[in-house]
Amino acid sequence: MNRPTASIFWDSWIMFKRCLLVAFRNPEALAMATITPFFLMLLFGTVFGNITDVGDLNYIDFIIPGIVLQSVAQAAQYSAINVTTDMTKGIIDRFRSMPISKYAVLVGHTGAGMVRNAITAAVIIGTAFVLGFRPQGGYVGLLMAVGLLLLIILAMSLLAVLCGLISKTAEGSSGLMFPLFVLPFFSSGFAPTDTMPRAIRWFAEIQPMTPIVDSMRALMLDLPAGNSLWIALAWCVGTIVVAFAFAAQVYKRKLS
Repeated sequence: MNRPTASIFWDSWIMFKRCLLVAFRNPEALAMATITPFFLMLLFGTVFGNITDVGDLNYIDFIIPGIVLQSVAQAAQYSAINVTTDMTKGIIDRFRSMPISKYAVLVGHTGAGMVRNAITAAVIIGTAFVLGFRPQGGYVGLLMAVGLLLLIILAMSLLAVLCGLISKTAEGSSGLMFPLFVLPFFSSGFAPTDTMPRAIRWFAEIQPMTPIVDSMRALMLDLPAGNSLWIALAWCVGTIVVAFAFAAQVYKRKLS
């Protein structure tokens, strides 16, 4: 049934508030989304910063993009778990009996995931400021870095929704998201790629996290970005389009 555009937006807004309330009523997940990135930033910034050579850069400044991506990927696991829980516990059947847009549930979970992931990123950046981080890219560079970060968060949130849809168990959906948690470690997020063994360096330079990390670092610290920014944007936009298309298709098939 075709519904007016205003009704679709309203349904999506209601589902967004519902998914956000579900997320905030889980204190364990909320604590993990805030406390874990805080201690990761503290650990890497104070311990590993003394043994890692990143040239003229402060290690706190160097690792912020990698810590952000790793922590956002970890927080996105909870979106996948929530989607799987909705799909397997019968709540979707109740939604099907209501006159709401069928894709409002997906939009709601994606929006709630973005809010949770944005909180995680804010905790990391706030901790970095306490440890001495000072952006050098000015307001324009900082705004562009925030815009790129929001694109990354949207892409990861949609991937989480897709993983939640295709998984049959909450544990399985979390496992499907695990590669996103690991990839930042095999990128330029924590050490320059030219210090890595040849095989790992090759992988680090072709996977999507490296251009994203390099772009965020360049924008925040006023460094030359080269082609990294365009490659990062291509990865983010491509992931958003593909993840949304597949998620919509899987959700439609499961509802039929």
